[in-house]
Amino acid sequence: MRKRFHGLKRPKIRQSWKKYNLYNLSRIEDPPFRDRTYFQQKWTSKALTRAYHGETIKEKHWQRMFRPVIRSVIPMDHRYLARSDGSEQAAGRGSGLEPAPEQKPKPFPKTPYMNMMYAPAERRLDTAIFRSLFASSLRQARQFVVHGWVKVNGEKMIYPGYQLNPGDMFQVEPERVLYATGAPKSSDERATDTSAKANKSTEDAELNEDGRDNEEDGTKQISSEAQEADPEDPKKTLSSLLNHAKSISSAPSGRSLPAKHKQDLREFQHLLRRTLSRSSTSTTLSDSLDAQLLELTSRLNISPPPTQSTGSQDQQQPSPPQPQRIDGAALALSATDNAALKRALAEARENPIDPSKPYATPWRPRDYMSAFAFIPRYLEVHQRICSAVYLRHPVARPGLGEVPTPYGLDVNGLAFNWYLRRR
Repeated sequence: MRKRFHGLKRPKIRQSWKKYNLYNLSRIEDPPFRDRTYFQQKWTSKALTRAYHGETIKEKHWQRMFRPVIRSVIPMDHRYLARSDGSEQAAGRGSGLEPAPEQKPKPFPKTPYMNMMYAPAERRLDTAIFRSLFASSLRQARQFVVHGWVKVNGEKMIYPGYQLNPGDMFQVEPERVLYATGAPKSSDERATDTSAKANKSTEDAELNEDGRDNEEDGTKQISSEAQEADPEDPKKTLSSLLNHAKSISSAPSGRSLPAKHKQDLREFQHLLRRTLSRSSTSTTLSDSLDAQLLELTSRLNISPPPTQSTGSQDQQQPSPPQPQRIDGAALALSATDNAALKRALAEARENPIDPSKPYATPWRPRDYMSAFAFIPRYLEVHQRICSAVYLRHPVARPGLGEVPTPYGLDVNGLAFNWYLRRR
């Protein structure tokens, strides 16, 4: 990456979601053309617009892509076309007659033809991926294509400059899109991941010193201890199991365990640690997240406690102090709260916390994304499956140019005249 990509002294707008680019976009101004020649004005406009539109495209390549003919459409009133053939437009010409103000046709807004100068660059695959909000910058979209994470019409495409045709469908790997558009991990989360990886490597090194004989002896000890442990105290049983599993991995041995036994022992230790990390008052020991959520959801509908007797003896004799217990009536939720809690559990199931992901979980959008979150008209995007369809080529309409650009008609017109000249 070239130096000063997001320069602040001489700002250039880029196709990126960076905060520096957003700051440069907020203070963009037309270049000072007062004391410059026409050649200098065209060259400056060309440099500014090329920094945004396809800065990865070589100049000679863009000169071959440039087209002086600009696609545009003019909406016509079908009722007027059916009622008249247009001959009344010449009626009274030269006679000095002025129609009434209410009879004057409303003028169409001007068509920004010059803003469509870089329409050929919008057909490129990397540009279409960035416009579809599947990548946070044009360079990241180009990287996705080169690394083979993009398919066009079901076939893997590794060429970022592939020219899309109307009707082509392209798809990006969903995990790549979540990483590109999601918020990055904080420094604390990255430090936690680093320590977890270090602990895992230490455990792997210890498991390499285990032997088959120790595993068999340890299995017998685990089974005997599990039988002797108190069935009413599952936490003590799990702790004893974890201690014996550690003794297997730490015992010296002349032979090493097979790879399958190492993997089973490692997964067994991880399962015990996850179970022991829960609260001591929790009895939800389901192995899968789905089972846990179903169990918690079923506990929402708590039946009220049975009615107490109103006898005289119960009123005279005070009840002995009881340990604090959660009453069923206190846990009873209203219909609105019940629905909100169920909805929150469903969202937690769809967007869980997963430290193994390279982005922050639960997933949330990247900072400063809202300023760039728009999709052009010539693309149809399905965010759930991370795919989009290139519907048609961008066109110019009265008052609207479908090619997104941060610059106005004057700057784009001067850049158009730069490439329009004969070389």
